[in-house]
Amino acid sequence: MNEEKIESGAGIFFKKLKKNKGALVGAGILLFFIITSALAPVISPYPVNEMNFEDSLMGPSAAHWLGTDEFGRDIMTRMLHGGRVSLLMGLFAVSISGTVGVFLGVIAGYYRRLDIYIMQVMDILMSFPSLLMAIAIVAILGVGLTNAMIAVAIAVIPSFVRVVRGSVLSIRETEFVEASKALGVKDWKIIVKHILPNVTSPIIILATLEFGSTILAAAALSFLGLGAQPPNPEWGALVFVGKSFLSQAWWMTLFPGLAIMLVVLGFNLLGDGLRDALDPRSN
Repeated sequence: MNEEKIESGAGIFFKKLKKNKGALVGAGILLFFIITSALAPVISPYPVNEMNFEDSLMGPSAAHWLGTDEFGRDIMTRMLHGGRVSLLMGLFAVSISGTVGVFLGVIAGYYRRLDIYIMQVMDILMSFPSLLMAIAIVAILGVGLTNAMIAVAIAVIPSFVRVVRGSVLSIRETEFVEASKALGVKDWKIIVKHILPNVTSPIIILATLEFGSTILAAAALSFLGLGAQPPNPEWGALVFVGKSFLSQAWWMTLFPGLAIMLVVLGFNLLGDGLRDALDPRSN
Protein backbone atom coordinates (compact mmCIF):
# COMPACT_ATOMS: atom_id res chain seq x y z
CA MET A 1 0.00 0.00 0.00
CA ASN A 2 2.77 2.42 0.97
CA GLU A 3 4.80 1.55 -2.14
CA GLU A 4 1.77 2.27 -4.32
CA LYS A 5 1.36 5.67 -2.68
CA ILE A 6 5.03 6.47 -3.13
CA GLU A 7 4.93 5.44 -6.77
CA SER A 8 1.75 7.45 -7.30
CA GLY A 9 3.32 10.52 -5.67
CA ALA A 10 6.48 10.15 -7.76
CA GLY A 11 4.36 9.69 -10.88
CA ILE A 12 2.45 12.89 -10.19
CA PHE A 13 5.71 14.75 -9.56
CA PHE A 14 7.31 13.64 -12.85
CA LYS A 15 4.08 14.28 -14.74
CA LYS A 16 4.01 17.88 -13.51
CA LEU A 17 7.71 18.29 -14.21
CA LYS A 18 7.38 17.00 -17.78
CA LYS A 19 4.62 19.51 -18.45
CA ASN A 20 6.96 22.36 -17.55
CA LYS A 21 8.93 23.10 -20.72
CA GLY A 22 11.22 25.52 -18.92
CA ALA A 23 12.24 22.84 -16.43
CA LEU A 24 12.97 20.40 -19.26
CA VAL A 25 15.10 22.97 -21.05
CA GLY A 26 16.96 23.71 -17.82
CA ALA A 27 17.50 20.01 -17.14
CA GLY A 28 18.78 19.53 -20.69
CA ILE A 29 21.25 22.40 -20.36
CA LEU A 30 22.55 21.08 -17.05
CA LEU A 31 22.77 17.51 -18.32
CA PHE A 32 24.87 18.69 -21.26
CA PHE A 33 27.35 20.57 -19.08
CA ILE A 34 27.51 17.83 -16.45
CA ILE A 35 28.24 15.12 -19.03
CA THR A 36 30.79 17.16 -20.98
CA SER A 37 32.54 18.23 -17.77
CA ALA A 38 32.62 14.69 -16.38
CA LEU A 39 34.04 13.37 -19.66
CA ALA A 40 36.46 16.28 -20.14
CA PRO A 41 39.65 14.15 -19.93
CA VAL A 42 38.22 11.82 -22.58
CA ILE A 43 36.66 14.25 -25.07
CA SER A 44 39.12 17.14 -24.76
CA PRO A 45 40.89 17.59 -28.10
CA TYR A 46 44.15 18.82 -26.50
CA PRO A 47 45.98 18.62 -23.15
CA VAL A 48 44.50 21.26 -20.87
CA ASN A 49 47.72 23.24 -20.30
CA GLU A 50 49.51 22.51 -23.58
CA MET A 51 51.02 25.72 -24.97
CA ASN A 52 51.62 26.38 -28.65
CA PHE A 53 52.71 29.95 -29.22
CA GLU A 54 52.39 29.57 -32.98
CA ASP A 55 48.61 29.28 -32.51
CA SER A 56 48.23 32.04 -29.93
CA LEU A 57 45.07 34.17 -30.16
CA MET A 58 43.74 32.08 -33.03
CA GLY A 59 40.03 32.54 -33.70
CA PRO A 60 37.48 29.71 -33.87
CA SER A 61 38.48 27.26 -36.60
CA ALA A 62 38.31 23.59 -37.54
CA ALA A 63 41.44 22.92 -35.46
CA HIS A 64 40.26 24.94 -32.48
CA TRP A 65 36.47 25.17 -32.40
CA LEU A 66 36.39 27.93 -29.78
CA GLY A 67 39.76 29.50 -30.59
CA THR A 68 42.94 29.71 -28.52
CA ASP A 69 44.27 31.97 -25.77
CA GLU A 70 47.42 34.06 -25.54
CA PHE A 71 49.54 30.96 -24.98
CA GLY A 72 47.99 28.99 -27.81
CA ARG A 73 45.99 26.79 -25.44
CA ASP A 74 42.71 25.43 -26.78
CA ILE A 75 39.74 27.33 -25.29
CA MET A 76 37.33 24.43 -25.73
CA THR A 77 39.64 22.11 -23.80
CA ARG A 78 40.06 24.60 -20.99
CA MET A 79 36.32 25.23 -20.84
CA LEU A 80 35.57 21.51 -20.57
CA HIS A 81 38.00 21.16 -17.68
CA GLY A 82 36.85 24.48 -16.24
CA GLY A 83 33.32 23.14 -16.06
CA ARG A 84 34.51 20.44 -13.67
CA VAL A 85 35.98 23.08 -11.37
CA SER A 86 32.96 25.43 -11.53
CA LEU A 87 30.37 22.69 -10.99
CA LEU A 88 32.33 21.14 -8.13
CA MET A 89 32.67 24.56 -6.51
CA GLY A 90 28.90 24.96 -6.66
CA LEU A 91 28.30 21.44 -5.34
CA PHE A 92 30.70 21.93 -2.45
CA ALA A 93 29.27 25.32 -1.50
CA VAL A 94 25.63 24.17 -1.62
CA SER A 95 26.42 20.97 0.30
CA ILE A 96 28.14 22.85 3.12
CA SER A 97 25.66 25.72 3.29
CA GLY A 98 22.69 23.36 3.00
CA THR A 99 23.90 21.05 5.77
CA VAL A 100 24.69 23.87 8.19
CA GLY A 101 21.66 25.92 7.17
CA VAL A 102 19.18 23.05 7.58
CA PHE A 103 20.62 22.18 11.00
CA LEU A 104 20.43 25.77 12.27
CA GLY A 105 17.02 26.31 10.66
CA VAL A 106 15.54 23.25 12.37
CA ILE A 107 17.02 24.24 15.73
CA ALA A 108 15.74 27.83 15.39
CA GLY A 109 12.27 26.75 14.32
CA TYR A 110 11.80 23.93 16.82
CA TYR A 111 13.45 25.41 19.92
CA ARG A 112 11.92 28.84 20.28
CA ARG A 113 14.28 29.87 23.09
CA LEU A 114 17.23 29.58 20.69
CA ASP A 115 15.45 31.15 17.74
CA ILE A 116 16.20 34.77 18.58
CA TYR A 117 19.95 34.17 18.94
CA ILE A 118 20.33 32.19 15.73
CA MET A 119 18.20 34.57 13.69
CA GLN A 120 20.02 37.64 14.99
CA VAL A 121 23.26 36.19 13.66
CA MET A 122 21.56 35.33 10.35
CA ASP A 123 20.10 38.86 10.10
CA ILE A 124 23.58 40.30 10.57
CA LEU A 125 24.97 38.05 7.83
CA MET A 126 22.09 38.89 5.49
CA SER A 127 22.65 42.61 5.99
CA PHE A 128 25.77 42.28 3.83
CA PRO A 129 25.53 41.59 0.08
CA SER A 130 26.50 37.94 -0.37
CA LEU A 131 29.33 38.68 -2.82
CA LEU A 132 30.74 41.42 -0.60
CA MET A 133 30.68 39.08 2.39
CA ALA A 134 32.35 36.34 0.35
CA ILE A 135 35.11 38.78 -0.62
CA ALA A 136 35.59 39.73 3.03
CA ILE A 137 35.80 36.07 4.06
CA VAL A 138 38.37 35.31 1.35
CA ALA A 139 40.36 38.33 2.51
CA ILE A 140 40.46 36.77 5.98
CA LEU A 141 41.07 33.15 4.94
CA GLY A 142 43.37 33.92 2.02
CA VAL A 143 43.16 33.67 -1.75
CA GLY A 144 42.54 30.24 -3.24
CA LEU A 145 40.00 27.84 -4.69
CA THR A 146 39.15 26.08 -1.41
CA ASN A 147 38.79 29.32 0.54
CA ALA A 148 36.56 30.74 -2.21
CA MET A 149 34.25 27.73 -1.92
CA ILE A 150 34.11 28.11 1.87
CA ALA A 151 33.39 31.84 1.53
CA VAL A 152 30.53 31.28 -0.91
CA ALA A 153 29.10 28.53 1.31
CA ILE A 154 29.08 30.80 4.37
CA ALA A 155 27.40 33.58 2.39
CA VAL A 156 24.53 31.25 1.38
CA ILE A 157 23.84 29.73 4.83
CA PRO A 158 21.33 32.44 5.93
CA SER A 159 19.05 31.66 2.97
CA PHE A 160 18.74 28.02 4.02
CA VAL A 161 18.25 28.94 7.67
CA ARG A 162 15.37 31.32 6.95
CA VAL A 163 13.53 28.96 4.59
CA VAL A 164 13.88 25.91 6.85
CA ARG A 165 12.98 27.87 9.99
CA GLY A 166 9.80 29.18 8.37
CA SER A 167 8.73 25.67 7.35
CA VAL A 168 9.52 24.21 10.78
CA LEU A 169 7.54 26.94 12.56
CA SER A 170 4.38 25.91 10.72
CA ILE A 171 4.97 22.15 11.00
CA ARG A 172 5.71 22.16 14.74
CA GLU A 173 2.18 23.45 15.40
CA THR A 174 0.47 20.60 13.53
CA GLU A 175 -1.60 18.00 15.37
CA PHE A 176 0.68 15.02 14.66
CA VAL A 177 3.68 16.85 16.14
CA GLU A 178 1.66 17.94 19.19
CA ALA A 179 0.42 14.37 19.61
CA SER A 180 3.98 13.03 19.49
CA LYS A 181 5.03 15.51 22.18
CA ALA A 182 2.06 14.50 24.35
CA LEU A 183 3.08 10.86 24.06
CA GLY A 184 6.56 11.72 25.30
CA VAL A 185 8.40 11.12 22.02
CA LYS A 186 11.91 12.53 22.18
CA ASP A 187 12.59 15.75 20.27
CA TRP A 188 15.22 14.23 17.99
CA LYS A 189 12.79 11.51 16.91
CA ILE A 190 10.10 14.09 16.16
CA ILE A 191 12.59 16.13 14.13
CA VAL A 192 13.82 13.10 12.14
CA LYS A 193 10.45 11.41 11.57
CA HIS A 194 8.08 14.36 11.25
CA ILE A 195 9.92 17.66 10.75
CA LEU A 196 12.65 16.86 8.21
CA PRO A 197 10.45 14.84 5.78
CA ASN A 198 8.04 17.77 5.61
CA VAL A 199 10.70 20.38 4.84
CA THR A 200 12.41 18.35 2.12
CA SER A 201 10.57 20.04 -0.76
CA PRO A 202 11.59 23.64 0.04
CA ILE A 203 15.15 22.48 0.72
CA ILE A 204 15.40 20.79 -2.69
CA ILE A 205 13.97 23.83 -4.47
CA LEU A 206 16.24 26.28 -2.65
CA ALA A 207 19.33 24.11 -3.16
CA THR A 208 18.66 23.97 -6.91
CA LEU A 209 18.25 27.73 -7.16
CA GLU A 210 21.25 28.44 -4.92
CA PHE A 211 23.41 26.08 -6.98
CA GLY A 212 23.33 28.56 -9.85
CA SER A 213 23.92 31.49 -7.50
CA THR A 214 26.96 29.84 -5.91
CA ILE A 215 28.50 29.07 -9.30
CA LEU A 216 28.00 32.71 -10.30
CA ALA A 217 29.49 33.95 -7.01
CA ALA A 218 32.46 31.58 -7.29
CA ALA A 219 33.05 32.75 -10.86
CA ALA A 220 32.91 36.35 -9.67
CA LEU A 221 35.54 35.66 -7.00
CA SER A 222 37.78 33.99 -9.58
CA PHE A 223 37.22 36.92 -11.94
CA LEU A 224 38.41 39.24 -9.18
CA GLY A 225 41.49 37.07 -8.67
CA LEU A 226 40.32 35.72 -5.30
CA GLY A 227 39.26 32.22 -6.34
CA ALA A 228 40.83 29.81 -8.80
CA GLN A 229 44.38 30.80 -9.68
CA PRO A 230 46.24 30.28 -12.98
CA PRO A 231 46.65 27.86 -14.60
CA ASN A 232 43.38 26.42 -13.18
CA PRO A 233 40.83 26.68 -16.03
CA GLU A 234 37.82 27.84 -14.00
CA TRP A 235 35.19 29.73 -16.01
CA GLY A 236 35.41 32.96 -14.02
CA ALA A 237 39.20 32.89 -14.25
CA LEU A 238 38.97 32.36 -18.02
CA VAL A 239 36.75 35.44 -18.34
CA PHE A 240 39.23 37.43 -16.24
CA VAL A 241 42.15 36.49 -18.52
CA GLY A 242 40.10 37.09 -21.64
CA LYS A 243 39.12 40.66 -20.72
CA SER A 244 42.70 41.78 -21.35
CA PHE A 245 42.39 40.59 -24.96
CA LEU A 246 38.78 41.59 -25.55
CA SER A 247 39.50 43.77 -28.59
CA GLN A 248 41.64 41.20 -30.37
CA ALA A 249 40.36 37.85 -29.06
CA TRP A 250 36.69 38.21 -28.11
CA TRP A 251 36.21 34.44 -27.99
CA MET A 252 38.37 34.18 -24.86
CA THR A 253 35.69 36.03 -22.89
CA LEU A 254 32.51 35.21 -24.80
CA PHE A 255 32.45 31.42 -24.55
CA PRO A 256 33.30 31.06 -20.83
CA GLY A 257 30.80 33.85 -20.10
CA LEU A 258 28.12 32.04 -22.08
CA ALA A 259 28.85 28.83 -20.18
CA ILE A 260 28.32 30.60 -16.85
CA MET A 261 25.12 32.24 -18.09
CA LEU A 262 23.66 28.98 -19.45
CA VAL A 263 24.42 26.95 -16.32
CA VAL A 264 22.88 29.59 -14.04
CA LEU A 265 19.88 29.79 -16.37
CA GLY A 266 19.57 26.00 -16.33
CA PHE A 267 19.48 25.84 -12.53
CA ASN A 268 16.95 28.69 -12.34
CA LEU A 269 14.63 27.05 -14.88
CA LEU A 270 14.91 23.67 -13.17
CA GLY A 271 14.38 25.24 -9.75
CA ASP A 272 11.20 26.96 -10.92
CA GLY A 273 9.97 23.68 -12.40
CA LEU A 274 10.69 21.77 -9.19
CA ARG A 275 8.83 24.40 -7.19
CA ASP A 276 5.72 23.95 -9.34
CA ALA A 277 6.01 20.14 -9.40
CA LEU A 278 6.44 19.83 -5.63
CA ASP A 279 3.58 22.22 -4.87
CA PRO A 280 0.52 20.06 -4.08
CA ARG A 281 -1.78 22.98 -4.92
CA SER A 282 -0.60 23.18 -8.54
CA ASN A 283 -2.36 21.21 -11.26
